[in-house]
Amino acid sequence: MACGSCGTGEDGKPKGCRSNGSCTTGGCEKLSVFDWLSNMTLPSNETPFNIYEVRFKNGRKHFYKNTENLTISMGDVVAVEGSPGHDIGIVSLGGELVKVQMKKRKVSHESEDVKKIYRKASQRDIEVWEKARNRELETQKRGREILGRLGLKMKLSDVEYQGDGNKATFYYTADTRVDFRQLIKDLAGAFSIRVEMKQVGARQEAARLGGVGSCGRELCCSTWLTDFRKVTTTAARYQQLSLNPLKLAGQCGKLKCCLNFELDTYLDALNDFPKQEKVLKTEKGDAEFVKMDIFKKTLWYTYKENRSKWFKLSLEQVLEIIDLNKNNEVAIPLEEYESEIEELVTVDFEDAVGQDSLTRFDVPKKSRRRNRKNKNRNKTAVGAKSSHSKRQQKPKNSSQSNTKSPNAQKRNNNHNKPQKRRRKPKSNGNSNQK
Repeated sequence: MACGSCGTGEDGKPKGCRSNGSCTTGGCEKLSVFDWLSNMTLPSNETPFNIYEVRFKNGRKHFYKNTENLTISMGDVVAVEGSPGHDIGIVSLGGELVKVQMKKRKVSHESEDVKKIYRKASQRDIEVWEKARNRELETQKRGREILGRLGLKMKLSDVEYQGDGNKATFYYTADTRVDFRQLIKDLAGAFSIRVEMKQVGARQEAARLGGVGSCGRELCCSTWLTDFRKVTTTAARYQQLSLNPLKLAGQCGKLKCCLNFELDTYLDALNDFPKQEKVLKTEKGDAEFVKMDIFKKTLWYTYKENRSKWFKLSLEQVLEIIDLNKNNEVAIPLEEYESEIEELVTVDFEDAVGQDSLTRFDVPKKSRRRNRKNKNRNKTAVGAKSSHSKRQQKPKNSSQSNTKSPNAQKRNNNHNKPQKRRRKPKSNGNSNQK
C-alpha cells in the first residue's frame, strides 16, 4: 500500500520522505486515477473546469469547487469545507477528467454535496492534521473498550479525524440494528470531540482496511474496483467450481468479486455445449451428464444402470450422438467413443540444465519403536546363533584324527564307553577273617 520512499521501518516509523502515506508520488494512494489529459491544451475561449477531486484517508474522495480561483495542481494539500469546521485533503484529480468521474458517480455540478475549497493548507494546518491522524489508533483502541463495556453487538473497524481535529468519524459494521446513543455520549466525553457514526458493509470495510488476496495481489476493492456488483453462486456453477465457501469467500466473508470477471467468457464458451439435462441413448443404455471441461471441450458421461465408470468424450462426439438420437437412431456404446480419443502427452518441464530434486538430501524418518524392536531381535538372534554354533562345533580334520596313536584311540574309546558301576563287597562282622 505504500511506496518505497515512505514505507515503515522495523520500529514502525516512516522512512524516506516521512510523510507516512500523505506523499504526492501516487504510490500510497488507493483508487488513484491517472490524468491522461494533462498534456493537452484546452480549445480557445474555453475556461478550465473549476471542480477538483480531493482524496482523504483510505481512498475516500469528494468533489470541491474552486470558488477563489486558486492555482491548484494535483498533489497539493488544501483546506476544504467541513461539517462543521474545515478538513485537510490532497488534490487527486483536476481538469476535464473530473467531469467523467462526477458523471460516473452521478453527482451534478450544482449539487449540495459539492462544497468549497478554502485555501491551500499552511504549515500550521498540516501540523494540526498530522496530530489528529496520530490520535486515530489510540482512539480506536479506547473506542473498542467502551464498546465492550456497553455490550453492543457491533464492530468498530476504523476511525478518521477531521483535519482540524474537532470531529471524528467512527466506521462500524453490525448485523442488526444498534442503539448507540449512549455510545456517542461516552465517546464525546472521553475524547472531547464531535462524534459521527457511519455504518459500512463488509465489502466497504475490506476496501478501507486493505490486504492481500488469495491470488497474492492487493485486494481489487482497495486498489481499482469502485463499484461492488452482486455476486451469486450461479457464477461459480457456470465456471464448474466447487461450492466451497472457504475457497469462494474473500476477506470480507462474502463471495469473491473476481467470480464475475471471467463469467462472460464462460458464458460465451457454453453456447456451443449441449444442455446438461440431455440424455444420450446408446446400444448399452441411456447415459447421463457428469461434468465438463469447458476450455478443453471434453465431457464425461455415465450409464444410468452402471454409474461406477465415467466415459470421457469430446464435444464433437457428444454432438454426433445427439444428432443420431434426433433421427431416432441409437449410438454405439460409449466405450468405443472413448477409445477413439487420442491423448497427446505434453511435457510441462524438461530437465535440460541437469537440476536435481529438491528432496534429494532428505532422509526418511524411521520410528524409534521399530528400531528398538529390530535391535532386540538382532541381539536375540546373535545369542541363539552363538550358542547353536558352540553345540554343533565340527571336529578337526580327519588327517589329524588319523595320526593319533592306537593307545590314544583306545583311551578315547574307553572314555566314550559307559563305565559299569562297581558294587562294594558286603562286609561281614569280622573283617580280619580270611
